[in-house]
Amino acid sequence: MASSQPSLSVADQIRQLEGARKLVLGDVTYYPQVIQATLPIIGPSSQVEFRRWGAEFLAEAFATPAVQLNQKETLSLLVLETLKLLVEDVNQDVVVLRSAIQAAASIYPLAMRWIINNSYDTSTWQRMTAIKTRILRIWETAPVTIRMCCVKFAQRIVLAQTPSVNTEPRRGDPLDISLLMIPPNHPVLEGPSLEAEAFGLLDRVLGALQDSSSDALIVDATLNTLSILIRMRPATSSRILNTLLNFNPLRLASSPMSSKTKVLVKSMEKTTRMLLIHLSRRDPHNPLAGRMQQYVERLMQSRAELFDETSRKRAMPDQGSALEAKRQRVATVPAQPQIEIPPLKPGPRSLAEVFTLTTNEGLKNFNVGDIVPAPIAAKISVRTIAQLDPRLLELAINGIKERLVALHEASQQPINPETAPLGVEEDDDDYEPDYYAAEDTEQLLNKLDSSPSDERRELQKPVLNGLALPTFSLPPPPILDSDQAARVGQGSVTRVFGTMKTLEDPAVKKMKAGINRLAANSYDRDSWITVITRLATRANAGLDDISVKEESSQLVLPTSSVNNSIRESLYSYVLEDFRKRIEVAVSWLSEEWYNDRVQRQAASASATPRHVPAHYEKWALRLLDGFLPYLHAQDKVLTRFLSELPELDAPILSRVKTLCRDPSLVQLALTSLYYLIVMRPPVRDLALDAIQGIWTEYEDSRPMAAKYLQKWRPAFLQEAQQGLAANGTPLAASITA
Repeated sequence: MASSQPSLSVADQIRQLEGARKLVLGDVTYYPQVIQATLPIIGPSSQVEFRRWGAEFLAEAFATPAVQLNQKETLSLLVLETLKLLVEDVNQDVVVLRSAIQAAASIYPLAMRWIINNSYDTSTWQRMTAIKTRILRIWETAPVTIRMCCVKFAQRIVLAQTPSVNTEPRRGDPLDISLLMIPPNHPVLEGPSLEAEAFGLLDRVLGALQDSSSDALIVDATLNTLSILIRMRPATSSRILNTLLNFNPLRLASSPMSSKTKVLVKSMEKTTRMLLIHLSRRDPHNPLAGRMQQYVERLMQSRAELFDETSRKRAMPDQGSALEAKRQRVATVPAQPQIEIPPLKPGPRSLAEVFTLTTNEGLKNFNVGDIVPAPIAAKISVRTIAQLDPRLLELAINGIKERLVALHEASQQPINPETAPLGVEEDDDDYEPDYYAAEDTEQLLNKLDSSPSDERRELQKPVLNGLALPTFSLPPPPILDSDQAARVGQGSVTRVFGTMKTLEDPAVKKMKAGINRLAANSYDRDSWITVITRLATRANAGLDDISVKEESSQLVLPTSSVNNSIRESLYSYVLEDFRKRIEVAVSWLSEEWYNDRVQRQAASASATPRHVPAHYEKWALRLLDGFLPYLHAQDKVLTRFLSELPELDAPILSRVKTLCRDPSLVQLALTSLYYLIVMRPPVRDLALDAIQGIWTEYEDSRPMAAKYLQKWRPAFLQEAQQGLAANGTPLAASITA
């Protein structure tokens, strides 16, 4: 933008960039185009205004939850080089550096997830490692605002490089990227080294609480990062809690204190107290819960002694008046306790009103929980009740009992139909019924003769207590044309898929109940998938070649249009993240296969033959064509997909053969076919035919294919060798022992 329009000023160009930001905030699908277009503008050689805008825009883009995780992962590969150049500049602007570190904190787990699944892309991990090294090097010497961002970056590293609470991270929350996702034999990432680095960074983060630091901003930033670590990474909880219990936020308090020192001390004390209260409420069975409660109580007491002016000692009263008052108290005889418990007003009452004894409206509306935490309020209540006069407590209990008895009697009082009021107050003197002269027989007959037929039927209807019961009918619905019906159907499909995408994958996979399971027995993702796949396959069973014609609206709408729309949406949904959603594809294709079989049986048994379209093979081939170009050598999704399909034929396996065009995918194709040979004997011949075709068509694949053919089809291999020898082709490159 800057190069294409050099006449524009910096302010005008920034205004155009802000327009692009508003565009992506309205529709997040434009993020890839906007980021790719602005990367040359916000590079390290650009003006500082453009760099500030670009770094802030990248931090905002990778922090927003509106963008999908897979899209963020792809975008992170584009911006890593730019972030690396921005961070490594020693004379970089503070605002630019702060936003770049925030963006790197959001990208680090994404880059780790990418390198776990794509170990061949070592250059991406090298860029991320260089960014991490630079940020950790400037942590201690940078300004305060940048150091706060460094603390957040270190927290994301600890989260990514320590074990998660989820035992199956690949099936749990996709945002929870942890050490458990790294396979033991990963060629790039070493789990023990990463875990040791994470705990070292955790100790460095906790160092802000252990040192005698007077920087409240760093302390507060550190405290705000600890809650998520304790909740998501139990391995770090004991170390963090012990550090918190040894931390004293009031150590800077001295006498006299300046206004700035008071603000700093109050801020650190409140953040520490709120964090410990939150942790104790979230996990009340924690072994350190008692210590946390005691620590909070001591902290509140110390704070009150330091800052609450009302807790200071009062001046000593006059000794004479004090002695006189003391003699009067000793001399008086305790009187009988008195308490006034007013009866409840008539009408429905809440449980709180039954147990409220005071008549002070201010005390009734006062909530103790707003000031004192619930555990402390419970202790105070128990201690107060224990010190009450037993006679006073007995009077209060008897008063509550009387209220409960009165409420019970009021609810059990029978209603006398003879004396019950009919919605009219007895003391309403203004109520006077209207009296009309009754029509005689001749007037009714004249009215019937002059009224239409519908009105006669209304008058001939039975009369209940002198009141006629008229008939009410709804107006007919508006007429829909085919375009409106198609739009309504597509809107329903879109809403169903939107609901399904909001549901997360279950942490623990449930056993499937089979093809005859209940479609939706719970409101989870699997139930919605079952409903959608059966709507696509079974809703129009036997009606694919029939059009429905409504005589009233003259609407002609093919019944298969909505089903094909659902199939297209399912196809797009699976390919958005086919590695995670391959189970959805298998479930869908199983329903298609079952429907095709049932329809063919019904068509063969009927007297009039009809054409039955085959959907299973069509959509299985489309799914293969959709995700085969994106496979890499370490992918296992192809083997799983082929092994779980209900039926395999030659066209499906021929798609697998096309992988051998890429030499890096030959082993993946042959391994998947060999799995079918061993584990699915009914398709063994088809799989061997596919391997035989690979040996014949792809010369570079012959050494690997010959290993399997030598065991399962030695006759073909021997004949092929003889043919090659007769043509003068050397055999050393065509077969291995």
